[in-house]
Amino acid sequence: MRLLPELNSDARVLIAGASRGIGLALCTALLARNDVAQVWAVARQASTSTELAELAERYGQRLKRLDCDARDEHALEALVSTILEQCEHLHLVISTLGILHQDGAKAEKALSQLTLASLQATFATNTFAPILLLKHLLPLLRKQPATFVALSARVGSIGDNRLGGWYSYRASKAALNQLLHTASIELKRLNPAATVLAIHPGTTDTQLSQPFQGNVPEGQLFEPAFSADRIIELVGTHGPDDSGSFWAWDNKPIVW
Repeated sequence: MRLLPELNSDARVLIAGASRGIGLALCTALLARNDVAQVWAVARQASTSTELAELAERYGQRLKRLDCDARDEHALEALVSTILEQCEHLHLVISTLGILHQDGAKAEKALSQLTLASLQATFATNTFAPILLLKHLLPLLRKQPATFVALSARVGSIGDNRLGGWYSYRASKAALNQLLHTASIELKRLNPAATVLAIHPGTTDTQLSQPFQGNVPEGQLFEPAFSADRIIELVGTHGPDDSGSFWAWDNKPIVW
């Protein structure tokens, strides 16, 4: 299967949140493909990541490691300037940025546990960072084809929310979904071959999910490599006609 529908050349790809978890697994899987020419691995500590260094030893100049905090617009401006020096177009961008209980965020179970600080921390990474990444990368997504993916979460679905809890996380992902859907409308005008997708990767064995893995049904906790493969498969399946939509790892649509 082609990496992207309608792609007739080797792909240039950017992964944000590339130093661990699903982001690192995506870098590994994409570099193993013959139809991927370049992977830009972006993370706050991409240049000092041992795992990314090991990939760089194996794949050489096909992997470019760039330090960038996507919550910082000056850092995003510098990121784009660096990429434009070597590349005019990105075929695929995947944001794996997200927190649940790190960096000041909390997985609140009740209204009494809500704080402004945790709301702001959660939204800064889960909502603001991915859409600001898309904003700044727009000059690199104007040619055909181009796909932007952000990892969302089923708990961000308002229609599917029956259990409550996780106020900040749910709301931040719901807001991300709205921003992505809105951006998909603008991008379709700028580039009819552009695709914007929100993807729920399933519960994956990463730092984000570790405190809550005891509640995951047997067989429903995925290895990062499995999640990465499913994401790549979804990217190859859904093109411009599906832009602005929300999909689960098993290729089933999720209600907003």
